[in-house]
Amino acid sequence: RHHETRQNAGKPAFRRETCMQTGQIPGVIDMLATLVAEPSVSCTQPGLDQSNLGVVNQLATWLDQLGFNCAIHEIPGMPGKANLIATAGSGEGGLVLAGHTDTVPCDPALWQQDPFQLVERDNRLYGLGSCDMKGYFPLVIEAIRDLDLAKLRKPLTIVATADEETSMAGARHLVASGALQAEFAVIGEPTGLQPIYAHKGFTMLRISLLGQSGHSSNPALGHNALEAMHRVLGALLAFRDALGQRYQDPGFEVSRPTLNLGCLHAGDNPNRICGHADLDIDIRMLPSMDNDQVREDLKALVRQTVADSGIEATVAELNPPVPAFATPADADLVRIMEKHSRRRAGTVAFSTEGPFYQQLGMQTLIFGAGHIDQAHQPNEFLGLDQIQPAVDALRGLIRDTKLI
Repeated sequence: RHHETRQNAGKPAFRRETCMQTGQIPGVIDMLATLVAEPSVSCTQPGLDQSNLGVVNQLATWLDQLGFNCAIHEIPGMPGKANLIATAGSGEGGLVLAGHTDTVPCDPALWQQDPFQLVERDNRLYGLGSCDMKGYFPLVIEAIRDLDLAKLRKPLTIVATADEETSMAGARHLVASGALQAEFAVIGEPTGLQPIYAHKGFTMLRISLLGQSGHSSNPALGHNALEAMHRVLGALLAFRDALGQRYQDPGFEVSRPTLNLGCLHAGDNPNRICGHADLDIDIRMLPSMDNDQVREDLKALVRQTVADSGIEATVAELNPPVPAFATPADADLVRIMEKHSRRRAGTVAFSTEGPFYQQLGMQTLIFGAGHIDQAHQPNEFLGLDQIQPAVDALRGLIRDTKLI
């Protein structure tokens, strides 16, 4: 079957209906084709947001066939959203192999093929989520399909979460429910097969200024929110510089915290004094920083900047913050994955579900096939050359965490 795909490079690699005809668990590429064909977009815009149950149910089917005990946990207040926790073995400790089931939205017009149909071309597998991160689950299943689960000395758990790309509601529910325990957790985000022991925290804020509109011919008739936002912008840039001078970590490629001025919306017409302005920013904070204190300092700075100007200022969180994440660079799990990946562990700037597994008491690491550079853009792909090394590393991980 794989050979047939190579002979038809650029065409759909597999049709979904062929994947389960035999009742057996298909190969890696067939599995990925099936998962890509199950849309599971999560988005802050309700019109684009989708359920992830198609992906969760399919993974549960395969893992049930392998002998795992599969439990699907609905996310409270989020119809159509659920986590999957599939467990084999019993006892203390154990290993969690975790990933998220959702993808970001896409614009099919910008793709060279249907985003929801896996295509093999130029030794790459193209499809929405192929890299970030539906591709992880077939690699996990391939790594464990020949395990004798009856011989497990510690629990092996596969976790598939909902809504990582937006609210991280799935990971937050894991923490709130306390339904998951283990010694180690490896999250399969695309890291190019490099173990990642730390990443920055992430929060998005909206700064809203409410002034007083009026006729533009006489500035005294109102309070210009856009002019006030100009002062706020200057204060934010000075705040960013101060953070960068105070906090640095040479373990990160971008060694300072970042503050990005993302988008600005203000006013409604040139001949009216601007009565309102909204600025959306994101802040990426280092593990050594107190996230709550930084946010409180920023809020106080904004209020102080517009004080006594007739402008009302509010600062609101656009999403629940994601904490920074750090596992000691010499931790057992880091050393195990350095051994099996043949790569020295490093750091990344993007955020993951890692801190939530840490909150559950697990030694946590990020490690997966594919590169973050391919994520969240048209023609997302997973390189075929990443598959076997990832499977081999996961098998080595299972051995060295003494599950078997």
